[in-house]
Amino acid sequence: MFITDDGVRLNARLELPAEHIDRCPLVIVIHGFTGHMEERHILAVSQAIREAGCATLRVDMYGHGHSDGDFSRHTLFKWLSNALTVIDYARSLEFVTELYLCGHSQGGLTVMLAGAMKHESISGLIPLSPAWMIPAEAREGILLGERFDPDRIPETLAPWGLGGNYVRVAQTIRVEPAIDRYQGPVLIVHGTGDETVPVEYAVRAAERYRRGELVLIPGDTHCYDFHLEQVTDAVRGWLLRRAAR
Repeated sequence: MFITDDGVRLNARLELPAEHIDRCPLVIVIHGFTGHMEERHILAVSQAIREAGCATLRVDMYGHGHSDGDFSRHTLFKWLSNALTVIDYARSLEFVTELYLCGHSQGGLTVMLAGAMKHESISGLIPLSPAWMIPAEAREGILLGERFDPDRIPETLAPWGLGGNYVRVAQTIRVEPAIDRYQGPVLIVHGTGDETVPVEYAVRAAERYRRGELVLIPGDTHCYDFHLEQVTDAVRGWLLRRAAR
């Protein structure tokens, strides 16, 4: 199906848990930079979420997967607008008892920011390998390892063909106030061998969140190429513990 955000169609898939009867929690699941909702780790985590008795709503964000928009023109502002629209859609579903946000990499950053904006409606956050260093590094002239002049941003950023407005937007975003604003429970999962987002960022975020919990996957990569089952176990177990309270 499609969820429309100000004329932009977002490809989405809503799936209910096998044991669903009438009402249940729902988890919005957001992929990362250059990703999409059918990636191996996104599918596996979504399955684990449903095994914990929650519905999932996977979404392709602006310029990614089968959603509208040109990848080169996507920005964090556009993703945040997408996320807020999807949250409002999920809140309109009568069967939903609680709403959680789960996101990988840039999707993890997105749920950290959107969770703060909609904190009164979100029961918990699950950032996976969250790339929350993007705004700070953009201000320093770094984007995913590539360097540029932060005061003279190029119109196209290699090697992705990404437009310079991506960096201009990122430079305005402050993540720490968003972390401080969100008071609900947070589960962060991160591989210690992640070369895209250093694990230190997960440690810092977990320490800063008022109710943060961190699960480290020894030696694993940004997309959990080696121990994906440990990620799914962590997510499933955390949601089951939430349901038992």
